[in-house]
Amino acid sequence: MSRKLRTLLTLVLLVGVLAYRFHRDHAQTPGAAPSHPHAVAATKPPPRKLGTIAFTPCTLSPALGASGVEAQCGTLSVAEDPAAPHGRRIALNIAWVPAGDENPTEPDPVFMLAGGPGQSATDTFPQVAPAFAGILKKRNVILVDQRGTGKSNPLACKEEAEQEEGAGGDDATQARTLAQRCLAQLQPRADLRFYTTSDAIRDLDAVRAAIGAAQIDLIGISYGTRVAQQYARRYPQHARALVLDSVAPNTLYLGNEFAQNLEQALDLQFGQCGKVPACAKALGDPRSRLDALMAKLRSAPPSVRYRDASTGEWHEDTLRPEHVAGLIRLFAYTPLAASVLPLQLKEASEGRYDTLMAMARMLHGKMAEQMAMGMQLSVVCSEDAAGFKADPAQDGSLLGNTFAADLGAQCAVWPKGTMPADFHAPLEGDVPAMVLEGEFDPVTPPRYGKAVVATLPRARLFVLRGQGHNVIGAGCMPKLVAQFLDTRDAKALDAKCLDTLPYTPPFTSFNGWEP
Repeated sequence: MSRKLRTLLTLVLLVGVLAYRFHRDHAQTPGAAPSHPHAVAATKPPPRKLGTIAFTPCTLSPALGASGVEAQCGTLSVAEDPAAPHGRRIALNIAWVPAGDENPTEPDPVFMLAGGPGQSATDTFPQVAPAFAGILKKRNVILVDQRGTGKSNPLACKEEAEQEEGAGGDDATQARTLAQRCLAQLQPRADLRFYTTSDAIRDLDAVRAAIGAAQIDLIGISYGTRVAQQYARRYPQHARALVLDSVAPNTLYLGNEFAQNLEQALDLQFGQCGKVPACAKALGDPRSRLDALMAKLRSAPPSVRYRDASTGEWHEDTLRPEHVAGLIRLFAYTPLAASVLPLQLKEASEGRYDTLMAMARMLHGKMAEQMAMGMQLSVVCSEDAAGFKADPAQDGSLLGNTFAADLGAQCAVWPKGTMPADFHAPLEGDVPAMVLEGEFDPVTPPRYGKAVVATLPRARLFVLRGQGHNVIGAGCMPKLVAQFLDTRDAKALDAKCLDTLPYTPPFTSFNGWEP
């Protein structure tokens, strides 16, 4: 494997697909699995009880290279259809990460809510665990795999990771066919109408009651912020405080603004190259290079020989526009990963496409492993499909109207659940909230945070400079979140420590950043 490919793929693996970046001051992962070579296996301890749920020791294994987290795991049985309590049931997979001294001084546990929709809380927590170190000094952390994800009757389809782009028919037709095949796999074991956000928050409250907590704090990340807002609306007496990281407002219809948000983020991220003389001189204008590359791929996509990032084997495939668009979008989530894009676009402009193809293929597989497609469709088709709309202004953008068109085709065949009439109304009330946004977020930009705090008088917006999507671990933010959960007063927090967050400089060569 070439040095340049090793350099970039190592960076990608360190960052992760939806990368979590934590400050080096967080040296110890809370609950990290012991790694001493002479550790002796202990006798299996008896189950521990938290409320009425029995838990046994387990290790939360990360999906993308983080340290494992020692926890207690249990289950809670709930009805799939709340109107049929004696019908099919779901065993909700639950992990309890005990407070540091295993004797929390505060009674309110923290529920972390994963993104997607389609990600598992127990799978993704190890990636963000360092940000919870301060929280775990006083509070238990509870992770519930949302129904349809993780080990809670996962609605994953075997073919979703194997789907080949450009393999016959237009994109919408392919998307519809994939949904139909997924539907055929899942229907024998799930009524797909009952895997929505509204079903999920009913499960969360059942877990809250079962562990004996009068109130809970909710930390939602990305789609998890929708879950947190909906819970606070339906169960305000039990929602003590909210932390909404990379927030999706209730008013948002998922998929409609992906293209617009990505364009705005790329303008900001690529603009960093122009501010670094060495980058501007060596790499030119990244946006112009991207536009030229996409035009070439649409008219004459090249055949590319590349090494598989996982196996090291050589493959040959056609580099298509959707490969590059998907790669750019995922890298834009994290400025550390996005910093390699100007250099890669320069390489492509000179006819070297191998690393682009290798990274695109690797990320395609990693994303398919993390997302439960069936659960995602049950959420989006029930809650967002009615609001899908094409935006002609985005026809010439990197993503165009692909998401709305593809999701619309899939939702045409997917079973739909119901949602409350006020589901898409803004969250209102006096629940204390921290709303966190990254300046360069390509999915949930700062204007979303502004919209959410406008109707929450006890909320405060924090926009983290130079950051992308999922920012709870950036700089001193873990300390601020822990302080907020103690005081529930976001407006009184001294956030000057965030002013020192650096911008990530762009790669100017395969040796890395300029000194």
